[in-house]
Amino acid sequence: MTAGWREWVRLPGMGVGPVKAKLDTGARTSALHAFDLVEFERDGVDWVRFSVHPWQRSNQDAVLVECPVHDRRTIRSSTGHEQERVVVLTEIELLGQTVTTEVTLTRRDEMGFRMLVGREALRRGFLVDSGRSYLGGRPPRKVRRRNRGVSSGA
Repeated sequence: MTAGWREWVRLPGMGVGPVKAKLDTGARTSALHAFDLVEFERDGVDWVRFSVHPWQRSNQDAVLVECPVHDRRTIRSSTGHEQERVVVLTEIELLGQTVTTEVTLTRRDEMGFRMLVGREALRRGFLVDSGRSYLGGRPPRKVRRRNRGVSSGA
């Protein structure tokens, strides 16, 4: 399936979506903008509670999520900066297909996209056309306007 370099995705297991995501073949693991991370134990298993801001440049409609911790990893950014991150397993819905993949949780306030979809998710049947965008379609105009921080008037 061919995807553009940016697409709208959903995270159905987290109740998050649509979220504008950058498809990044240079990144191994996917990353999600998450804040207020709190790690805790439930029935002897490490869990994490966090909030997601689905909209670019907006903190409206935050979604509170709880899920088991899958791993912790040191991630190196494209600038060489290293950061230890919590890793969770979740489903990503892209182009109508759902794949389960690892996602690191990090603050992406300064980044252009709330989510980055990396190679581990993309290798499950997606080809990225770097010259195209939104091949999976766009959400309704009301959602797109909300993502830009524009009131829809509705």
